[in-house]
Amino acid sequence: MTAPAAAGPASGPGSPVLDWYARHARELPWRAPDCTPWGVLVSEVMLQQTPVARVLPVWQEWLARWPEPADLAASSPGEAVRAWGRLGYPRRALRLHAAATELTERFGGVVPDDEVTLRQLPGIGEYTAAAVAAFAFGRRAVVLDTNVRRVLARADGGQQWPAASPTRAERDRAAGLLPRDAATSARWNVALMELGALVCTARRPEG
Repeated sequence: MTAPAAAGPASGPGSPVLDWYARHARELPWRAPDCTPWGVLVSEVMLQQTPVARVLPVWQEWLARWPEPADLAASSPGEAVRAWGRLGYPRRALRLHAAATELTERFGGVVPDDEVTLRQLPGIGEYTAAAVAAFAFGRRAVVLDTNVRRVLARADGGQQWPAASPTRAERDRAAGLLPRDAATSARWNVALMELGALVCTARRPEG
């Protein structure tokens, strides 16, 4: 698998990163066009510090059991933790339950489509709000997870590793590379994430 030569610019449909993603993207259920915003939100929380292979079966079980926020809110927090299984960091299950309760009580069971409102939900931080806005609603948002930060640090910043936490310079760099078209920007974000997961990895970057 060969990585594109550089991370940017990504202003047009011929971007090497977008072309690479079109050829190598994994088919994941939370990327499917019919995945609900709630499904995307659940996936983003589950995928924090947890590999895709471990998340897939648990995500599918959760969405089958709790297809809407109100369904999870109607269950106990303990049930959410038990269904979390061996994903690790079970506090994430409690945060999802709290977010589902908030969505049900304040938003009529509907996941908000903007970052500011999403960040009002329990356990939803800067990254998750941006990811849900981008991937569930096609919003133009700067999505900076570990993979994206590593790719941009190496390909555009000339650094092997990013800083311990996102800096203003990183955010400005990511924003400067983000395509202006909202739909393309969402695809650019997920393409960078995929590149970091499959090629520009932490242990062994491939050329």
